[in-house]
Amino acid sequence: MSSVAPLSLPEAFALIDATWPAAAVHQLGPFTLREGRGAGSRVSSASLEAPYTQADLEAVIAAHRALGQVPKFQIRPGLPGNDALDADLAARGYEVADATVIHTAPVETLAGEVPPVTAFAHWPPLAIARELWESAGIGAARQAVMARAAGPKACVLGRKQDRAAGAMFIGLSGERAMIHALVVLPEVRRLGLARAMIHEGARWAAEAGAREIALVVTRANAGANALYLSMGMVEAGGYHYRREANP
Repeated sequence: MSSVAPLSLPEAFALIDATWPAAAVHQLGPFTLREGRGAGSRVSSASLEAPYTQADLEAVIAAHRALGQVPKFQIRPGLPGNDALDADLAARGYEVADATVIHTAPVETLAGEVPPVTAFAHWPPLAIARELWESAGIGAARQAVMARAAGPKACVLGRKQDRAAGAMFIGLSGERAMIHALVVLPEVRRLGLARAMIHEGARWAAEAGAREIALVVTRANAGANALYLSMGMVEAGGYHYRREANP
């Protein structure tokens, strides 16, 4: 069995930041503001690190706008001050978006046999993997996030019905790996390809020195959540966003 300690919430968020890094990070008093440059909420939101005042909140909202970003905050229930921040933003009319689950498991839990010519890890991504991501809305800005990840990393290309049909990014930080950008073509879903790609990611991660693997998925994605739980992953926490409504 893996000897790595269970993933704590602060460790989970540090792992997300390490394996899916923003283009720039700005420390504004008690807030960390991520500059995403069009790469989505995870790298374009602010998070609370210490007690704040209303003046601190106004400053980070203004900084968001100065970067050309819609003001958005990642709310982390269970961490100090986040419930109060959630209430403050709700009072300002900020809307909830993308309730997200953090799943985790020891590497050996996700190990499994990969059928021949079904999934393989490599880096840099092949052109067909980039095309698969692009078809799922993971374009150049998000692929630039993968390129920025400083630690060991891999693209897992999945094949089904004699063609490339899935792509996944996995990055390593310390003894933990994180899966991002897992996509499978709609016409070959529910045929075991995502499971095989995760098995291949676990094989790569184990060889790279990881003892634990995590991923995040929106709570609304019932099919993906069911898959991850069926593979032995457990929920380690979650988060949601508060974003300015009608900016």
